[in-house]
Amino acid sequence: MTSSPLSPSPEPAADGCVPPLPQQRHKVVLVIDLVESVRLMAANEAAVVNQWRGFVHHATTVVLPACRGRMVKSLGDGMLVEFDQPTDAVRAALTLHKHFTPLNETLPDARQLHLRAGINATHLYADDKDVYGHGVNLAARVSELAAPGETIITSSVFDGIVVGMDAEVEDRGDSYLKHWPEPVRTWAVFPVTGRSSTLRALVPEGSALDFRPSIAVVPFETRSHMAEQFVIGELIADGVIAQLSRSPDLRVISRLSTTAFRNRPSSAAQIGECLEATFVLGGSYVTHGDKVVIMAELTDNRRTEVIWADRLTGDVRDLMEVQSVLLEALCAACAKATLNDVVQRTLVLPLPQLDSNALMLGGITLMHRSTPRDLHRSRQLLEAVAERHKRVASPWAWLAKWHIMQVVQGMSSEPAKDFQRAIDTADRALELEPNSSLAMAIKGHAMCHLGDNVAASRSLLQEATQNNPNDPIAWLYCGFWSCMWGDSGDAVNESETALQLSPIDPQRFYFEMLLANSYLASGHLAQCIAMSSASLKQNRFHPPTLRTLMTAQYESGQEADARKTFDWLRSIQPRLTLSEYLKYGKPNPQRKRIASVFTALGLPES
Repeated sequence: MTSSPLSPSPEPAADGCVPPLPQQRHKVVLVIDLVESVRLMAANEAAVVNQWRGFVHHATTVVLPACRGRMVKSLGDGMLVEFDQPTDAVRAALTLHKHFTPLNETLPDARQLHLRAGINATHLYADDKDVYGHGVNLAARVSELAAPGETIITSSVFDGIVVGMDAEVEDRGDSYLKHWPEPVRTWAVFPVTGRSSTLRALVPEGSALDFRPSIAVVPFETRSHMAEQFVIGELIADGVIAQLSRSPDLRVISRLSTTAFRNRPSSAAQIGECLEATFVLGGSYVTHGDKVVIMAELTDNRRTEVIWADRLTGDVRDLMEVQSVLLEALCAACAKATLNDVVQRTLVLPLPQLDSNALMLGGITLMHRSTPRDLHRSRQLLEAVAERHKRVASPWAWLAKWHIMQVVQGMSSEPAKDFQRAIDTADRALELEPNSSLAMAIKGHAMCHLGDNVAASRSLLQEATQNNPNDPIAWLYCGFWSCMWGDSGDAVNESETALQLSPIDPQRFYFEMLLANSYLASGHLAQCIAMSSASLKQNRFHPPTLRTLMTAQYESGQEADARKTFDWLRSIQPRLTLSEYLKYGKPNPQRKRIASVFTALGLPES
């Protein structure tokens, strides 16, 4: 790209006065330029200029309007574009990369045209002519990390897309950028190529299959453009999912997966196919003063037709009640249409504010990022939610999980004490909500690691799945228990059930890691390697994934690959020793296998 600054100062007005500072807005910035443009133009300036002009015309008349992007400026060999949504920016970048493909097939390598792109979401100053702010410069810096044909995104963009639906990703780790005060976490994004064959179920012979119909409840859409109205659609979806999840007759897709379809122009058939859901429940709503009118419809994806639709009216404040009359009516009607029965009613307590929901999701996401900085920030966010909502159990349950993650990521100096802290924190959640399947599952998981009472941990995990048969975390930790202390066939079945219940989870890499661990326990080494590799595409800093991959590689005879994985793990955990690893929990067959591979690869004893 040319050396012209991306964010110049505003030009003075005719009277010599500088115009007032434009309004600051949250935008997504795409910087895309032509690789080696100076060399290409020196060799054939007229042809390259003409080809670039054709590209800009295609971008501004076809791609950007379709992706809701605004061209801010073209700089001769590059473009600066702004978007409102990360998904639109990623879609535009991936589409623009394809423009020169037909032309390049007719040119020698030295004359081919390739693009590189960087995307960053940030608060910036924007007016009709330009955008201003350091976030724009970060997008330009990030684009310089991209190889020809690549798009690099920052964490603010990564958090706004759904891996496997918007794009496939490859974690590029922290990068130190010129004139930037701290390292920047980045990912490369690629077009979605379809579901991996590694997700094929490996159900042990003789086990019972889950024949229950599955349902996905997507956030209801508002017909108002007022920002405060958006939270109502989230409350409706939260309440309905919480109610339907208590039914043993339905398999309910997790809230973290269905929220990916918020504000997306996806049909019920597309949602059902992506989430493997038999039914999709969605709709819209409008408010009139204190009243809310919900237009709901249920689609059967096997016949691609609406099997039930209704219009329900109630009080907006009713949605905030522990036992919402409006949500109960919606759930009862939906259950009658799908199962010809009335859904079991339980208490519902959705988070009362959207900001709190963002804090919770942020805390959960950062907890799984596997870096000390993100883990520290995660605890701050979760403690803020717990302080704001003192009578809600879920923040305490996730704080208990935080203590476990600190140990398994190798960041605890006292593993046994931190596992006990996790148990104590989960108990606080259970005091607030005795039937919380999430708190039960996390407490059982901590007890499983600690290994002092293996039978009690199994009993607690089974109780969690009985209280909520659709809780993916409960099934995931049942699978982990089976890996450590039980039957490896059960481990695979339970872990795959968890992944099926949350197919587009923001922490999908974590589900894939534990499923890979199950494959390792059951001796399916090829599936273990494939699933571990898929997990590392999203987070290559997660030590448990690397330990699992390393062991499967070594045991399958791929010693050179195992040593590469081992070396990368040591670079992440330079102080790791065999004795430190064995402190993560009581000895069990799986942990002993990993320890023996560590010994074979030369990990110091202490």
